[in-house]
Amino acid sequence: MKKLGLVLLVAVLGVGLAVTAAFAKTDGTAKKAASAEVCVLLPDTKSSIRWESFDRPYLAKAFKRLGDTYSIVNAQNSAATQLNQAQTCLTNGAKVILLVNLDSGSGKAIQQLAKSRGAQTIDYDRLTLKGLASYYISFNNPTVGKLQGQGVVSGLKANGKYSQHPVVAELNGSPTDNNATLFKAGYDSVLKPLYKNGTFKKGPDQSVPAWDNQKALTIFEQMLARTGNKIDAVAAANDGLANAVVSALKNRGLKPVPLSGQDATPQGVQNILSGWQTMTVYKSIRNEANAAAAVADSILHGKAVNTKGATTFDGKRKVPSVLLTPVSINKSNWKLLLADGFLKKGQVCVGEYAKYC
Repeated sequence: MKKLGLVLLVAVLGVGLAVTAAFAKTDGTAKKAASAEVCVLLPDTKSSIRWESFDRPYLAKAFKRLGDTYSIVNAQNSAATQLNQAQTCLTNGAKVILLVNLDSGSGKAIQQLAKSRGAQTIDYDRLTLKGLASYYISFNNPTVGKLQGQGVVSGLKANGKYSQHPVVAELNGSPTDNNATLFKAGYDSVLKPLYKNGTFKKGPDQSVPAWDNQKALTIFEQMLARTGNKIDAVAAANDGLANAVVSALKNRGLKPVPLSGQDATPQGVQNILSGWQTMTVYKSIRNEANAAAAVADSILHGKAVNTKGATTFDGKRKVPSVLLTPVSINKSNWKLLLADGFLKKGQVCVGEYAKYC
């Protein structure tokens, strides 16, 4: 038993040292970390480059500008680590936890812990279902879908097929991702009335498991086979799925069709510049980080948070929400991504795409 106790003690000390090191790295000194008013819990480094490359520096800059002490740690895809990090933050005096949960169950546990310590939590980017967050900061996902639907319509008007009863296919995101459901609801709100009045013909409509781009390629190849290549436009839920459409069209020697996307990836922008994709949707992480920092600052200083009446249903209650506005990106305004520092010219204007820049 003594040996087991020693092992447990060493493990606990190890976690404590790791978290302390994370605080020191973020804020400069352990002393400053001990008085951090806001604790940011990032999820991992592998699911997306955004958390460390964009969210961390943008959040740090925002908190510094506001004069709030803060710490930013990353759970490296471990729910247990994230809970330990939350515990340490609260012990060190955090009054607000900005949480990007790894899943709703572990996220709710963190929120319950924070509430028991008199702290508030903000769901950042990801909503904790049936949670306890005081606020939710993200983008308006149905609006993302509406922009995609409008992009498809604009593309059909531009190429002259709008009045020719074009066949429009839909390549949706993962059926298990609620965001994918919201995106589809958005573009269907634009397209369904046009199907109903006969302006457009509804083509194949299918979801892509786990947003798998290779499966998307197979699915769209099958769509083309079923329709005899008669697909005039595609509402694709993101740039990866859109690129699967591009690959399938090229494989069959077909011409580009109006095609939506999302995420403003280098590949998506390259497809736009080369004429294979109509648009993508840009969601500014800098704006999201600034909004989250502003809400945290308001909580700290007892100021009212103006959500403009926006709420998001988490399965149990309506969570007051700050929902940012996404931006439609096409050939005419793609350089906004460079101006915002979201992409670098060298990521887009390379190889065969350099001539388009």
